[in-house]
Amino acid sequence: MNKFKKTWKTKQNQNTWSVFKIMSEFVEGFEKLSNIGPCISIFGSARTKTNNPYYKDAIILSKKLTEMGYGIITGGGPGIMEAANKGAKEGGGESVGLNIELPFEQTPNKYIDYEKSIDFNYFFVRKVMFVKYAQAFVILPGGVGTLDELFETITLIQTEKIQKIPIILYGSEYWNGLLVWLKEIVMKKEKCINQSDFDNFIILDDIDDVVNTIDDFYKESKFSPNF
Repeated sequence: MNKFKKTWKTKQNQNTWSVFKIMSEFVEGFEKLSNIGPCISIFGSARTKTNNPYYKDAIILSKKLTEMGYGIITGGGPGIMEAANKGAKEGGGESVGLNIELPFEQTPNKYIDYEKSIDFNYFFVRKVMFVKYAQAFVILPGGVGTLDELFETITLIQTEKIQKIPIILYGSEYWNGLLVWLKEIVMKKEKCINQSDFDNFIILDDIDDVVNTIDDFYKESKFSPNF
């Protein structure tokens, strides 16, 4: 038991020092992103191939958004993230990549602005950056990480930790099954959420509808960081 306690204490001391590593990631993120202006965070799978229709749509969507004056924030990796950064480059807009250190998949894509490529070790710090500087979220098909980002964002709006801004799920074929589960099981059967929670996001299939939804929202709302 004494040996166990000694090991535990050593681990705890190490954890205390990790606070400074966490702080350094926040400082770097805030410094690099504080002057980028209004941005759209685009989420999606790192595994999406270049011949996938969603990859091509992400390029077109990001290009149109940057031509309207928005910057694009992604997770910095391949797949949908790469496509979104590529579209931002083609549109002449800010192209931000919030890269995360992983044992597989994740390397920064070549379409990120050099001075706006940031490497993170902690997922929670990275998600703060996604949320703080985004004026809208567009979520394309993705896996566990994409779902994590989606539901955390919805939760922040639901609990009024951030202001209500557009959350757009792109691709009804992909997202409708999730919507059915939320309505039939989570809301009606288990009563874990309310009907009003569905007002916090929308599913769209047309790129222009996505652009117009964001544009219409900011005809009546001001741009500002989320917290």
